[in-house]
Amino acid sequence: MIIVDAHEDLVWNMLSFGRDYTQSVAQTRLREANTPIPGYVGQAMLGWPDWIAGQVGVIFATLYASPARRARSWATQYYHQAEEAYQLLQAQLRLYQKLVTDHADKFYLISSRADLRAGLVDWAGLAQDRRRVGLVLLVEGADGIRQPSELPYWYEQGVRIIGPAWAATRYAGGTAEPGPFTEAGRALLQSMAELGLILDLSHLTDEAVEEALDRYPGSIIASHSNARALLGDNDPDRHLSDRTIRCIAARQGVIGVVLPNDFLKNGVRLSDPRSRVTLVDVVAHIDYSCQLVGGVGHIGLGSDLDGGFGLEHVPSGLDSVADLPRIGEALDKRGYNSAEVEAVLGRNWLNLLERTLPER
Repeated sequence: MIIVDAHEDLVWNMLSFGRDYTQSVAQTRLREANTPIPGYVGQAMLGWPDWIAGQVGVIFATLYASPARRARSWATQYYHQAEEAYQLLQAQLRLYQKLVTDHADKFYLISSRADLRAGLVDWAGLAQDRRRVGLVLLVEGADGIRQPSELPYWYEQGVRIIGPAWAATRYAGGTAEPGPFTEAGRALLQSMAELGLILDLSHLTDEAVEEALDRYPGSIIASHSNARALLGDNDPDRHLSDRTIRCIAARQGVIGVVLPNDFLKNGVRLSDPRSRVTLVDVVAHIDYSCQLVGGVGHIGLGSDLDGGFGLEHVPSGLDSVADLPRIGEALDKRGYNSAEVEAVLGRNWLNLLERTLPER
């Protein structure tokens, strides 16, 4: 089995905190123990040995920076204008390129079906300590794409997925900042469709989601979003309505279940004891969406681990990314068979990439 995690902010953490993702979670926690970092974002959850131990072979790795108006006091990866966003994303892109060059024994980029297939063959045939993790590049918040006409450049650099908004951008409304697609956003969608890019609906406002579903002809996903119906007051606009879940499934898309505790259980805050949320609550979101669309073929994982939260803020039962297989065990207890568990943990995302990525 291979697990796919559809949302991890790797270079954001590397540049913000100097995290070295070739090292283990235990090493990172030890190095950060007497620093302010755990107080900012919690204890680390990601590292190469832990991905390998957890059978995580493919990651959707983000290019992400925050608009200055939404940046935390300790943040370094934030921008005021599009040019600043562009420069930040350029630096992040170069860091991914350096990561896969300097540590080619541990990481590789996936920009085509040929890359994906070769990586899966290697994963199946190599001893565990020689396996590599494949990275699919995802732009989260598109302000760093200064004009839609720049999209071919980002495509040539390996970007295959774009989420137009995190908070609102020049292209669309985003979480806590309402608005539809702008004219520039509609031009962005058109350029994305021409290149065959995957559109990520996570963080888009409902009105932007509706427009995207109507306007965008290409592949659509939600890389890291949960079922709004289970969250009540915890979710004014961040997660997916039943209608959106059904529409993504009807478009043969996939939804990644995201793992911070306040995104999993109504009435829970991120500062609450992690014992208030368990893997049963993770499975509840998976099962809700599966029941809604009539099967397991459109649900996956999009953990967002190390996405501004850490060990203190995830369900009990998860100590690091190495524990993602425990979600499969919880699904098994819920009555899902082995093929259904494999689909949710990775196969659904792999099938989508096989359908959507260019051949070479």
